[in-house]
Amino acid sequence: MASTIVDKSRRNDRLAAWLIKAGGLFVIVAVIGILVLIANVALPLFYSPSAEKLAEVPAELQDMVASDNSGTHQTRELGEKGSISAQLLPDNRIEVQRKMIEKDVLGNEKVSQQSYQLEDRLPGSISVIWLGRKGNNLYAATVNGWLVRWDLSGEAQGRLVETVEAFKDHRRITALATMLGDTSLAVGDEKGQISTWMPVSKPGSGEDKQLTLVHHLPGFMQPVQRLLASPRDKSLAAFDASGSIKLMHMTSERLLLELKAGSAVAAAAFADNGRKLVVAGSDGKAAAWKLDIPHPEVSFSTLFGKVWYEGYDKPEYVWQSSAATDDFEPKMSLVPLIFGTFKATLFAMLFAIPLALLGALYTSQFMSSDLKGRIKPAVEIMAAVPSVVVGFLAGLWLAPLLDKNLLALFLASLMVPAMLLAAVFAWKPFSDTTMGRRLKGYEFACMLPVVLLGIWLSGLIAVPLEASLFGADLKQWLYSALGVRYDQRNSIIIAIALGFAVIPIIFTIAEDALSNVPRNLSAASLALGASRWQTAWRVVLPSAMPGVFSAIMIGFGRAVGETMIVLMATGNTPITSWSLFNGLRSLSANIAVEIPEAPLFGTLYRTLFLSAVLLFVLTFIINTAAELLRQRFRKKYGRY
Repeated sequence: MASTIVDKSRRNDRLAAWLIKAGGLFVIVAVIGILVLIANVALPLFYSPSAEKLAEVPAELQDMVASDNSGTHQTRELGEKGSISAQLLPDNRIEVQRKMIEKDVLGNEKVSQQSYQLEDRLPGSISVIWLGRKGNNLYAATVNGWLVRWDLSGEAQGRLVETVEAFKDHRRITALATMLGDTSLAVGDEKGQISTWMPVSKPGSGEDKQLTLVHHLPGFMQPVQRLLASPRDKSLAAFDASGSIKLMHMTSERLLLELKAGSAVAAAAFADNGRKLVVAGSDGKAAAWKLDIPHPEVSFSTLFGKVWYEGYDKPEYVWQSSAATDDFEPKMSLVPLIFGTFKATLFAMLFAIPLALLGALYTSQFMSSDLKGRIKPAVEIMAAVPSVVVGFLAGLWLAPLLDKNLLALFLASLMVPAMLLAAVFAWKPFSDTTMGRRLKGYEFACMLPVVLLGIWLSGLIAVPLEASLFGADLKQWLYSALGVRYDQRNSIIIAIALGFAVIPIIFTIAEDALSNVPRNLSAASLALGASRWQTAWRVVLPSAMPGVFSAIMIGFGRAVGETMIVLMATGNTPITSWSLFNGLRSLSANIAVEIPEAPLFGTLYRTLFLSAVLLFVLTFIINTAAELLRQRFRKKYGRY
């Protein structure tokens, strides 16, 4: 009978061990499968572009390629407003002709012509001109390496804006082209180098911005013959005299493709919204390629480095995936999102760790068993509060409340601890009295009125103090005196809200670890004359360090992956600032915000999946490091 029970128990143990192993293996396989799935979507961001040469160039593509004489004469159609053209004259002057069409309320058209010459003194002979696609700017390049820019907007004659010495060695500039959006200017020279310039605000330049060298692009071994901007994005096609073609992207500075025409290219054009390239050679033959360049703007430097975008005065980390205009350039730096993730986590942990650990230490070592039986379940129930509820309350209730009582919050953070310390010292003489012994283990409940009193006094003092010191508006004073802008949904809100969500996890695990330390250790310490606080701090806490550290790291992982609280409690501003008064955007919140609007398999879509991979890897690294440190603490301090 006994042997039968033993055999049955052993079979059950083996079955349980097999089920546990199978379940663990299933979890590992599932996690790896999820990682492979999201990585498989993100990897095409880094695939190499390709081009397929068409065996025969269709007639409609051949009609698109005509000699444009782009270096000396150009015309731009301005839709219903008319047209504008610029022509380089033999005497180094430029003639501008404008056709203006005006319509009255009855739809009658009035056509007028305007013609004038730009006779400004130039630093050298003009080698090539370029009229902006919108007709607002005219650029000229000289044989000795200077760039000249005129403003043609308005009905008045063109205004010379600036002359810029582009190259100190006075090399000849051989090709010009404006990129999509008509802001950046691509420049090719006789040494085969290609660069892009754009107007940048500089001190002393007034309202006019100055052309500044921004990007260096891959070039040739011989002079650049012509440049052609893509109508789809910030890509650029460059041609040399031998028929070599290079396609590159301005912002990422990537060399996308290298193609070879049969002879020198006499004319070129993009077709099918930049998906095809058509060229006409000097030998009269045409060639066309179907281009497969799905994500030209993505590279490791644009994802993780500072990039100088159009409209910015310096290289910066920027996330901005969309805008209202078609010529907008997506800005997809992941650095602000990674920074926002760590910032939210750090501030939340700074708020949660002291409260959770000190609360766990007090609960396990000093609180009475009756009060502990009520307090610990209440804190554990906090973990069951949905994060969307916490985020909702933080964004719509807590944020406006702190916006009106900012100074009171700062005063409370100082007054409440000071009043608690004063109450502790005031209580010390009564601790050995009959009343003190009766209240032993209930000190926490006795301190609640002190906390409430400190908060009330802070709110009472804040109003006259703000009026006398900060002109009755602390937020305005912060901006005018310190240059710090206060956002209603800021890092203080996320620290409190996310900390509230993390506290129950850290508290519960840490309290269990502290309570599991054998009582004989604390009893031995007390027998040797140590106080209860010395015993808790120097004996119990080090012995429970592995469990305490695990609690902290699990809370850290919870904070890193939180989505709804960060999404609802912050302004979702992707900036890299450590200010408490600014918002942030984390990786997880960014995925939730952007994924509904991301085109399927587009650059934004795949970049969001890359964000998920980074979040996965980040969590894996944190958990692995935490486990290694936990094992080290376990060997050093014990097994609790």
